[in-house]
Amino acid sequence: MGMTRESLERHWMPFTNNREFKREPRLFDRASGMHYWTPTGRKILDGSSGLFTTPAGHCRAEIATAVAKQLQTLDFTPSFMRGHPGAFALADGVAALTPKGLDHVFFCNSGSEAVDTAMKIALAYHLARNEGQRSYFVSRERAYHGVNIGGTALSGMVRNREAFGALMPAVLHLRHTLLPENRLTRGMGARGVELADDLLRFVNLVGDKRIAAVFVEPIAGSTGVIVPPRGYLERLREICDRYGILLVFDEVICGFGRTGEAFAAATFGVTPDLITMAKALTNGAQPMGAVAVHDPSIAPSLTPRRMAHRNSSMATPTRRTPRLVRPGSRRSRYTRANSCSPGAANCRGTSWTPCSRCRTWRRSTMCVVSACWRGLKSNPARRRACAAASCRRSCSIEACT
Repeated sequence: MGMTRESLERHWMPFTNNREFKREPRLFDRASGMHYWTPTGRKILDGSSGLFTTPAGHCRAEIATAVAKQLQTLDFTPSFMRGHPGAFALADGVAALTPKGLDHVFFCNSGSEAVDTAMKIALAYHLARNEGQRSYFVSRERAYHGVNIGGTALSGMVRNREAFGALMPAVLHLRHTLLPENRLTRGMGARGVELADDLLRFVNLVGDKRIAAVFVEPIAGSTGVIVPPRGYLERLREICDRYGILLVFDEVICGFGRTGEAFAAATFGVTPDLITMAKALTNGAQPMGAVAVHDPSIAPSLTPRRMAHRNSSMATPTRRTPRLVRPGSRRSRYTRANSCSPGAANCRGTSWTPCSRCRTWRRSTMCVVSACWRGLKSNPARRRACAAASCRRSCSIEACT
């Protein structure tokens, strides 16, 4: 389809210099696997899997078929006082991947909405415990938590905040952990664990029973890939436990295998009270987010009266159909926790990745700890063939032949 300047005019694009873009538009018109194609036929490697949304590859036939079939069977049902079996199956599938205890799942429309939902859950939880005075939230400099009012207030990125005034009161920001001392460090840096003690300063500043929750991206991903220092997340967990503060991991980017485990919480061995997720939850094929909530402590406190929060399209049938999460299994179509190689003490596991030719799944031995990397070529004994017999006959990828 030919695009003129006039046909580009009415779409207001986010995070984009619209005038500049429309003078020289950069357009994709199809995708497959890990590539895009421009209208002129140029093939472009998608090095960031969409916007961290599509780790299983673009235009997977089984997803398209499932969504089309669902639209012809049950396209919409309300999510309050009514339901459909798929929503419960998807919640079971997500709960099978989250750390033990985080097994109540609240669905929403996006990562931004997941963050604001988690904020409301935190406030409602403390009110249910007769601690309604806990109204402060803590985030970090350089953090990104979406574009809704709550998430923008939590975010520590000046350009995202400066046009919108004060937003929400009672939001405090820890210092970021992008330290010069940790540059060129493999894995987690040795310096910076003391930055977690900023939370103690805030406790002393506003009171030990005034902070509702701390929001942290386990690995920050919007102003650089910022890996936490060793012991940093553990220290935050310790302080939160001491003062009754909820710890929320924003895993909208990290979730579903990007760190080698299903969630970064498992990779780092730190269990939060809530996890926000979106993006790869549906492989980007449908807009969807979710919040996983710790069942023993939080979920029982929140009756419908105390948590009057919902939306029209949460967990609609078509959103659950890109079922890359397999209900009832600790393994999803994204990731499998496994030991890397004997003696690799810092290894965090291996993952399952799609063959670029046949799109079936094979095991990769790319460990998230760079010092423990074992490539397929450098370690032939660890090669795994694709699952499909037809792939073994036709695929040119070395590990699949």
